Amino acid sequence: MGIAFLSVEVGLEILSLGYQSIYNMKNIFHLPTLIILLLFLWGPAKAQSSPNSNPKVTLAGIDRERLNRYDEFLKNEIEEGRMPGAVSYIMRRGEIVHEVAYGYSSLKDKTPIQKDQLFHIMSMTKPIVTVAFMMLFEEGHFSLTDPVSKYLPQFKDLRVAEDVGQGANGQTQPANKEITISHLLTHTAGFSHGLGGTKLDNEIAKALYSESHKNIENRVNTMIKMPLVGHPGEQWYYSASPDVLSLLIEHFSGMTTAGFLKQRIFDPLEMEDTGYNISKENKGRWMPVHHMDKQGNLINSAAQLPTEGNTIFGGTHGLFSSAPDYMKFCQMLLNKGEYKGKHLLSPKTVDIMTMNQVDDLYQAPGQGFGLGFGVTTNVAASKTLGSVGQYYWSGAYCTYFFIDPKEEMIVILMSQLQPYSNYYGEKMRQLVYQSLVREY
Repeated sequence: MGIAFLSVEVGLEILSLGYQSIYNMKNIFHLPTLIILLLFLWGPAKAQSSPNSNPKVTLAGIDRERLNRYDEFLKNEIEEGRMPGAVSYIMRRGEIVHEVAYGYSSLKDKTPIQKDQLFHIMSMTKPIVTVAFMMLFEEGHFSLTDPVSKYLPQFKDLRVAEDVGQGANGQTQPANKEITISHLLTHTAGFSHGLGGTKLDNEIAKALYSESHKNIENRVNTMIKMPLVGHPGEQWYYSASPDVLSLLIEHFSGMTTAGFLKQRIFDPLEMEDTGYNISKENKGRWMPVHHMDKQGNLINSAAQLPTEGNTIFGGTHGLFSSAPDYMKFCQMLLNKGEYKGKHLLSPKTVDIMTMNQVDDLYQAPGQGFGLGFGVTTNVAASKTLGSVGQYYWSGAYCTYFFIDPKEEMIVILMSQLQPYSNYYGEKMRQLVYQSLVREY
């Protein structure tokens, strides 16, 4: 493409000189020579700029023919009844190079999915809330090593379960250290998300997500009444710690988390479709969650999370968004905190958020965990395609994203399917990365 554009520029310059020669007869170029030369130069330019003239067109280093493997995979999953529909966006080197929507938003109604479909992004809420929290860090409200009890006194003197198999009523012991802000950000505080399968995990899940809560403070206070699953800093355990971040956002800012996110992130990034509730006029763009019935048929789930009236502005989950909106958020991170001239974070803050903070506590081979993101630390050990320094996360209803600073690439895949599986996240990486080609 560079040669083609250069040819056009040279041709235009020669044409300019030619007109001058016709005017003053002093230039060595004559009109017949110019015409032949321009045809020679202009021809290749037109051929390279036409997608139909070369089936192996590359855009920003992505081979479209190879990328078709990714599209065909998604379409096959939909046709085989394993996925209702999906939206995927790819950005490389600052431009959207791929945006697709396949299948249905609702199998029950046979409603075609749209590129701006609204999804429950579930745990993809966590990176957004973490970014908001780190904005307050940049303002000097706290240090990462501060004990949480310095700001929320109820976090002092927490206890740890001696046997998680005994549940919340089993024997406990005092935590051997206080929980710090850093522990919250890295899921090393000893809290749980209720997903571990133990008796204590199951009781935590019920207390946090099956019982009624008025607001985020109420849910956090319920969480700290349950024993920790381990001592702070001694394990990585996927947890509801980001809910505490949300409560701290409200404590430091004097605003609700919903209001803070809108003012400091969504409005500057022009994320008009992202929030804790969906307006009535946009309800038709919402995609319900699907699951397999006992016969193995994919159907709309009978129970759906509410799309309006939500008052718990969580850090763990709760946001709705679209693929185009989430792309803007990711683009800001890839740009080291900047979006269209607006600086939401310092590059240094993005750096510390996206480096491994937990040593070898994170159990996935070749992966670590930063402040709000999983981070690839060793590609060979990970046994997946990617780059060291790539960071990512996903949501419980099968939404996924990753950001690769080395390749200047962002990839997003969104569906609404339960139970969660990392299978689609892995296939997304595999089939997108294999489409990258060297450019000469």
